[in-house]
Amino acid sequence: MYVLREFDPWKNPLCTCPPKYSLHPYTGCSFKCIYCYTISYIKASQSTPKRNFINRLIRDLRKANPQYPITISNSSDPYPPIELTLKLTRRTLELLLPRGYKVQIITKSILVVRDVDILSKYNAAVSLTITTLKDSIAKIIEPYAPLPRLRLRAIEKLVKNKIPVAVRVDPLIPYVNDDPYDISKLIKFLANLGVQHIITSTYKVKPDNFKRVCSALPNIRDKLRELYYMRGEYKHGYRYLPKKLRRELLKIVIDEAKIYGLTCSTCREGFPEFQNAPTCDGTHLIPERINTSLAGVTLWSEYL
Repeated sequence: MYVLREFDPWKNPLCTCPPKYSLHPYTGCSFKCIYCYTISYIKASQSTPKRNFINRLIRDLRKANPQYPITISNSSDPYPPIELTLKLTRRTLELLLPRGYKVQIITKSILVVRDVDILSKYNAAVSLTITTLKDSIAKIIEPYAPLPRLRLRAIEKLVKNKIPVAVRVDPLIPYVNDDPYDISKLIKFLANLGVQHIITSTYKVKPDNFKRVCSALPNIRDKLRELYYMRGEYKHGYRYLPKKLRRELLKIVIDEAKIYGLTCSTCREGFPEFQNAPTCDGTHLIPERINTSLAGVTLWSEYL
């Protein structure tokens, strides 16, 4: 298939995601988060629309399993600034959702609220990343993404429109956003807004993202080097924190989520005991507002 691909996190055995498709209207990502590991694989520094994307997607849908959810997007945010005028993600939703496909939006952008009209009518849920409540930290580690307080407002609007929301509290970076009090405050805030599921993970080091993190946060460079390169573990192409420390950090988030009755999970961490939800990625939140059996049976010739 051309643009609709079966989700495969580079065959990482720690991934527990259910079968699903990954779909990226754009390549590259304009948000340029310093901890991002996908830049190692996708070299484009700015969000760029994929050529002839809609027609290629239509061709792919003829071969797709309509029962698999479609995640938009796993490595390139579907709502970069260019989407405001280009509306490529919007056109994608208008193609998929009225025909019964199950869609999960994965984003850091507040532009997702533009599409509440269509997301609220069909089989759709949103997973929004919030790494911290502190704008001062977010400006450093997510320099071009909307500030956390703006993302919280977006969550509030999504929930008010009955769109299920999961939040990714990740990555947890030692000495940056791992303060237990701050995490507790964030989870409480999310629970009060109506978030249903929390996904968390620790920062995983690749050489390029480590260079960016150390450049942006030189005061913790030596501490991170010790944790990751001297005491940490090398697993499946990434450097991880020491297992005991990793578990302790993740447990802070998991315990807080359980206090407020939220389902929770971790991402590629190897702690299955932390998951208390049908899916780790939150795709179980996607409602069936229209019959999913309709997906894949429409004639697509009108679009070609």
